[in-house]
Amino acid sequence: MSLVEALRAVAGLPPKARASFCWGRCVRGTYAPSDRAKEITRSRNFTMPSRVLARFSADCDSPNADDTHGCSLRGFSFRLGRGHQRSEILTQSAPVHFARTPDQMLAFLQARMPGPDGKPDMAQVAAFSAANPETLRQASYLAANPPPASLARTTYWGVHAFPATNAGSETRFIKFKVVPVGQERRPAEDAAKDAAKSTGLLRDLESRIAARDVRFSVMALLDRPGDPVMDVTIRWPDEDGREAVRLGTIVITGPESSEACDAAAFNPANLAEGIGHPPDEMFAARCAAYVISQAGRR
Repeated sequence: MSLVEALRAVAGLPPKARASFCWGRCVRGTYAPSDRAKEITRSRNFTMPSRVLARFSADCDSPNADDTHGCSLRGFSFRLGRGHQRSEILTQSAPVHFARTPDQMLAFLQARMPGPDGKPDMAQVAAFSAANPETLRQASYLAANPPPASLARTTYWGVHAFPATNAGSETRFIKFKVVPVGQERRPAEDAAKDAAKSTGLLRDLESRIAARDVRFSVMALLDRPGDPVMDVTIRWPDEDGREAVRLGTIVITGPESSEACDAAAFNPANLAEGIGHPPDEMFAARCAAYVISQAGRR
């Protein structure tokens, strides 16, 4: 069984559905680079102004529901540039992935396959979790950090370590972090207060887009010697407190057709020169899975 098939089976999705983050809203916008972007990368996608195609997404069935706690894992994918000179960055509302390798991810999903009664065997899930405690880190983070009641006020992470090369041919690892403008120092308790005011993710997003109130800072978290760049289930030490450089600002200007995002696929393998492919196993597996998932939806 492939990862794509396993994802669909666990979620109970039909064959042509997206394997993950099946609900989404396609949007368009603009990107403006900061004056420090060239210190980090020579990629024209991040150092020059660009149009943006993006997709907000969530792993939930009812984005209009007032209770958004079931939509705790969210995604924000965006494309800068066009043609062969484009970069497609996938981020999510947790700073870690739930599996370190493709084999571990498949085993994680297989342990949660529904049985004849339509429910997973919880004893099997518990046994797998006990043998693979790192697969619980994402869920633990989400449980300890309730998300805001707004996709536009959610912080998103690229869980992989990307090699970035600047104009001086210096290369270092970075992690992408996409932060709502003005929210960089916002205390967690404020997010909890927002959750009590929920009007549903979709309605909130539509109203904020209409008010031109959806802006994100695209940040690059800078590596330090010894950082774990091969394991996407663990964070870098003091990741929240370390140096970060603002690469630029994304402004969402309006809705876009679903067909535009379906055609884009947002394959993380698409990276223009200046941002390289992360070295971990999961990145290569995710690139392949996105191609398979898109082909299956046609």
